Amino acid sequence: MVSIPDLENYRKDAVAGFLRTRRARIDPDACSPAFDPVGDRRVAGMRREEVAWAARISFDYYVKLEQGRMLNPSHRC
Repeated sequence: MVSIPDLENYRKDAVAGFLRTRRARIDPDACSPAFDPVGDRRVAGMRREEVAWAARISFDYYVKLEQGRMLNPSHRC
C-alpha cells in the first residue's frame, strides 16, 4: 500500500527549513540596529531579530514563519 504524505506538515517543514538554512548563510549586518557585536553567537549567520529587521517584518511574525506556524503567510507589495 502506498502512503500519502502529509502535505500540510511537509509545506510547513519546507518553509521552516528554507528560512533556517538561508539565515545561517548570511553574514550579520553591522548596520542593523539588532546587531550585537559583543554578544556570543550560538548559531552561524544572522539572528532572527536581524532577519526580521532586514525584511521589515515583526520579530514575532518571522519566528512564526520559521517555526512553521504560519500556513498562509501574506506577501508584501
